[in-house]
Amino acid sequence: MTTEVPTRREAPTLEAVAAEAGVSRSTVSRVVNGSVHVSPDVVLAVNAAIERLNYIPNRAARSLANRRTMAIALVVPEDAQRFFGDPFFSEIMQGITNVIEDSDYVLNLQLARPTAPSAKTIRYLLGGNVDGAIVVSHHSGDEFFTTLDSTIPVVFGGRPFHPDAHGNSFVDVDNEAAGALGTQHLIDLGRRRIATISGPSNMQAALDRHTGWRRALEDAGLDASLVATGDFTMAGGAAAMRELLDREPALDGVFVASDLMATGAISVLRSRGRRVPEDVAVVGFDDSPAATSGEVGITTVHQPSRQMGTEMARMLLDLLDGVPTERERVLPTRLVIRDSA
Repeated sequence: MTTEVPTRREAPTLEAVAAEAGVSRSTVSRVVNGSVHVSPDVVLAVNAAIERLNYIPNRAARSLANRRTMAIALVVPEDAQRFFGDPFFSEIMQGITNVIEDSDYVLNLQLARPTAPSAKTIRYLLGGNVDGAIVVSHHSGDEFFTTLDSTIPVVFGGRPFHPDAHGNSFVDVDNEAAGALGTQHLIDLGRRRIATISGPSNMQAALDRHTGWRRALEDAGLDASLVATGDFTMAGGAAAMRELLDREPALDGVFVASDLMATGAISVLRSRGRRVPEDVAVVGFDDSPAATSGEVGITTVHQPSRQMGTEMARMLLDLLDGVPTERERVLPTRLVIRDSA
């Protein structure tokens, strides 16, 4: 008695799927890799062909053939307390993960020193462990990250801090115009002794927001000398507010470079008997949950943090796919008026 051995059915190929869907092999590859640059009707046709043929992409083989790790690094040059304590980062993360979850890539979080990165971080990023990187919260001491794109594709959250930043890919808002917008609101309310609590001087966004504050005051013929520097934390905002009140007790408006710092500033104002906004009007920046979590709702400049994360992830995936894409995206801001001003 002989036993008939069933012949092994060959697995369907990428070419077979392309023929079934009536598209090119490269189009099927883009659909399988989650590229957003494929029309919806083509995606439907390719997915239907994949289902009919029971095609299963060989991720491991494709990674080896392309020498890809299918991993992306999210690099944040901040300590853990700042990263997990600032709602700005959670919004950025949400936008990034919403895009990455629909791709074949995994996201690896790297918290680096907010000055020069450690040798371990450099070895990791240059050692073939990731295919690309997103860098958020860039400082002037982090020049290494601005040269990283000679090795792997890199997208920055915010314009990088260095003279040749135009060579890097980034997603940002016009921080200078936004700083002027928030300050002009205080001017329009009739405030004349308007201070600012700036962010760290080694971050481009902080410098640009400060420039916008100063420009608005100078255009209105007002004094632009009431400056204190914070660190984008609530405690930093409180310390800066105490400094400003000691220097100028009669100040009647404050533009603050983040909502967390504005929360700390308002706490100090109230503890010193200043009514907000009757005595001192306060405008923050971010429109984060911190703007609505305190006793006084904070008037603030809204920056679309979650959308920034989404755009950064999309830009990086385009770079990894070799899809032509704009290298600089500047998103709009707007003023959100609440009780503090």
